[in-house]
Amino acid sequence: MLLKFQKHLAENLPFLKEKKLLLALSGGLDSMVLAYLLKESGCNFTMAHCNFQLRGNESDGDEKFIRDFASQNKIELFVTRFDTESFATDNKLSIQVAARQLRYIWFYQLLEENKLDYILTAHHLDDNLETFLINLTRGTGLDGLTGILDKNNRIVRPLLNFSREEIRNFAVENKIEWREDSSNASDKYLRNKLRHDIIPMLKSLNPSFLDSFQDTLNNLQQAKSLAEDASVLVYKQVVSEKENQKHFNISELKRLANYKAYLYEWLKPFGFRAWEDIYELTEAQSGKIILSENYRLLKDREYLILEPVKEKDSGIYEIIGNEIKTPIPLKISETDQIIKASDTHRIYVDKETLKFPLHIRKWQEGDYFCPTGIDGKKKISKYFKDEKMSLSEKENTWLLISDNKIVWIIGKRSDRRFYVSNTTQQILKIEILK
Repeated sequence: MLLKFQKHLAENLPFLKEKKLLLALSGGLDSMVLAYLLKESGCNFTMAHCNFQLRGNESDGDEKFIRDFASQNKIELFVTRFDTESFATDNKLSIQVAARQLRYIWFYQLLEENKLDYILTAHHLDDNLETFLINLTRGTGLDGLTGILDKNNRIVRPLLNFSREEIRNFAVENKIEWREDSSNASDKYLRNKLRHDIIPMLKSLNPSFLDSFQDTLNNLQQAKSLAEDASVLVYKQVVSEKENQKHFNISELKRLANYKAYLYEWLKPFGFRAWEDIYELTEAQSGKIILSENYRLLKDREYLILEPVKEKDSGIYEIIGNEIKTPIPLKISETDQIIKASDTHRIYVDKETLKFPLHIRKWQEGDYFCPTGIDGKKKISKYFKDEKMSLSEKENTWLLISDNKIVWIIGKRSDRRFYVSNTTQQILKIEILK
C-alpha cells in the first residue's frame, strides 16, 4: 500500500510534496495510517486534533494517545477542545454538523496562522460509498452522487482510492496503533447502519462491489463535468447580469429541452430549497417572490430576477451642507449658468422654489409629482408602471424632497415646479456623485 500511495501522490497529487500540510488526526485507524504514509513518503506535515468532549474519558484518552504519538515521532501537533454540545444547542445544529463546523473553522485558522497550504483528511473509498448512499436515500442530484472530491479548495483527501479493508490490513501488517471510537459501533446514525448492515449485503452480492462503485463514480463525475460545461454555455444565452442582480430571460429559458435542470444548477448555490415553487414561478404573476436565507427570486414580467435580500431602508435622511453620502451620494452646488442640460444624473433647479432642509426618502403610496409633458400631477406608482420598472427597481428608487414635495425621482425624472425659468435668480445644480 505504501508504494501504491506514493504512486498516487506522484501521479494525481504531486503538489503535496512541495507544500506544508496540516493532517486532521482523530487517532482512529484511517488518520493514523495516513500519518504513517505521509511520514514514510517524506511529506512536510503538522497535525491537528480536536477534542469534542463528547465521550468523556474516551475523548481524553484519544487526546493523550495523539500527544504521545506526536512526541515520539517529533511531529508538531495542535490540539483544541470544543464544547460541542453547547455550540450545537446555541446554533440549533445536530452534533455531527456542529463538530464539522467547529473543526473546519479551526483548521482554516491554523492554515492562516501558521502559513500552511492544505488540510489533509483520511476519507477513503468506503466513506465515499457511505456518503453516496446517504445522499441517495435522502434524494439528490449529480452533486450528491459524485461523492467526496479528492481535492476541494484547500482540503485534500489522499486515501479516497483505498478501501477500509486495505487500510486495516496495512495497519496490522505494519503494527500501526489506533484508537477505536465507541460511537462507531452504534446504529443510532444512518452512516453506521449503512456500514454495518447495508454495505456488507451489497458486497456479498458482488465481491467486486467497491470496484464497480468506483467505476460508476468516475462515470458520474464525467457526466457532471459535461453538464457543467453545457450549463456555462447556455447561461450566457439566458442570463444577463446587472450590478448585484441576475436576470433570467423566461422565454429563452423555456426554449431549453429541460429548463428546470438548468434552473436547479444555476440557483442551487444560493440556498434555495422550494424547487417546485421555483419552477412554477415562470408561469406566475409578476411580483411573486421565492426566498432563500440570503437571496430572493422575483418574477418580473418576462424575467426571473435573482438578488441578495436587503434590509428595507424606510428612513428619511436630512441633507446637511452641500453633500450627502447616505444612502445615495448627492452633491449640491450653486452655479451661474446651466452648462449641461438636466439628465438622469443631474438636475438644475431654482433655489427660491426650495424650502430647506432637503430630505431623501423612499417612495410611499400616494406620492405624486408634476412632470413635464402633462397637465397636473402624476402618481409615482403610475410613473413606475408606465416605465415598466421591476419591483426591485421600485424598492431601490429614492426621492429628493422639499417641504413634502418631490423635487426629483433621483436618477430618473424631475418635477417641473422647481425648474429654472427666466426669472430665476439663483441656480442650484444637484447631481449624483459617481
